[in-house]
Amino acid sequence: MPVVDQNSRRRRPTGLIALDEEAAYPGYTLYAPLTGTGQVHLVDLRGRPVHRWDLPYRPGRHARLLADGTLAYNGVLPGEEALFPMWHKYRGGVMLKAAPDGTVLREHRDPLQHHDAHHLDDGRILYTALEPLTGERAAAVRGGVPGSEAAGGTVWADTIREVGPDGELLWSWRAAEHLDPAEFPLHEAYAREHWPLINSVTPLRDGTVLASLRSVSAVVVISRETGEILWRTSPGTVSQQHAPTELADGRLLVFDNGVFRPGHDVPYSRVVEIDRTGGDVVWEYHDPAREFFFAPFMGSAQRLPNGNTLVTDSPSGRLFEVTKDGYLCWEYVVPHFAGYEEQEVRGLFPAEPNAVFRAYRYAAEEIPWLEATA
Repeated sequence: MPVVDQNSRRRRPTGLIALDEEAAYPGYTLYAPLTGTGQVHLVDLRGRPVHRWDLPYRPGRHARLLADGTLAYNGVLPGEEALFPMWHKYRGGVMLKAAPDGTVLREHRDPLQHHDAHHLDDGRILYTALEPLTGERAAAVRGGVPGSEAAGGTVWADTIREVGPDGELLWSWRAAEHLDPAEFPLHEAYAREHWPLINSVTPLRDGTVLASLRSVSAVVVISRETGEILWRTSPGTVSQQHAPTELADGRLLVFDNGVFRPGHDVPYSRVVEIDRTGGDVVWEYHDPAREFFFAPFMGSAQRLPNGNTLVTDSPSGRLFEVTKDGYLCWEYVVPHFAGYEEQEVRGLFPAEPNAVFRAYRYAAEEIPWLEATA
């Protein structure tokens, strides 16, 4: 064993790093370590564990509490083959609901599900999945690295599906049917194995669907009735972004990763508010030392009731909260490190990360069962 741990992230402090209790939003923070075996953690503002779920699948991205106090969890379906090298990195396949004691109450399975599954309080699940494109349909996809398709010249294209509590398909949408490849080309540095790589899907209050298309750097609003794109961010507004959500005033909060950002030779990440009326960025947060906060993949932001924003710097396992004027008032680094099980992913990411896909903050009154089980 080496005297010095060669995992640079693990050498740094973990747990609670900073806290201003006067400025931070009181409550509990939920996260699921991506390389864990199925643990979901709930910690208080001081980073002290207050609850843990132990579920039968490693995280297929993230977990979230529902209004009835149950846990919505996306897990990795065991025993599946890799469709392409990165597939095991972000696939899921099991969408479940669990009680506070970890009892699985309901499951929906789809081996082609990946990245996001938004569990609604009424039992519906809106999620992203894949379908294969071959031949002329694959060739129609623009951009990407020439010759980098998946096996057999396949381009795996995104779909969005909504199922009911019983698993019945209620609605679906296909990128290959509704996206113009000329208007939504892959970035030239991306492999052509997956297009356009939808990493987030959520319902909006008006009944439309909000989606993040990472590999083409676009956030879009989709009509449920026709499937057409009703709105999109202008090119260059965001770069390889994640996790757009709708705010109370209709603006969109987006984690803008900043990979390949036009006109910037030094990459950095930021969180932005976008006004849908004009498409302008009307608020943003970036670290005062911009290069310090850079998440090349994954990430999320949650607007809290007091106006603060909880940010998930996913690759670093770093969770932090900032006020409207950019004051960092809470910071916590996930202390759980482990390697990916699948060799295809471990070869691409050999270090043992402490990464999380998204974290969420909840007020005490949103978790009434916590006091009873503490």
